[in-house]
Amino acid sequence: MARVSRDISAGTGLSGSDYSVLSRLHHLGRGEMRQQDLAESMRWDKSRLSHHLTRMESRGLIGRRAGPGKGVTVVLSAEGRRQLLTARPVHAQAVRQHLVSRLNPAERKALLTISMRLHDVAPEEEWGPND
Repeated sequence: MARVSRDISAGTGLSGSDYSVLSRLHHLGRGEMRQQDLAESMRWDKSRLSHHLTRMESRGLIGRRAGPGKGVTVVLSAEGRRQLLTARPVHAQAVRQHLVSRLNPAERKALLTISMRLHDVAPEEEWGPND
């Protein structure tokens, strides 16, 4: 995964953590999530996420607004969405190069089956015809 992060950073300027935040906001939250839910999905403590979000916000990648109760909602900005779209093919290529290419066909099939079960999505929802 460190190699994947390095490739993302070299190709886009985003850190692996930046990509993870943007990707989760886009895929799990459809562009926005409660900060607490984002922290839980990343398995980060509140302080670590808060500091990282502050850096991302200063770069215009995300915004934050008051949510329900005392919560905070993290929102994917237009710039964050643009950078995510730029980074997605870099991420996909890095995953193929550093992870998937090391597996034989049976291992790839097993990994896909396990991943789909863990994510509880049908393969056609997650993978397009060219993936």
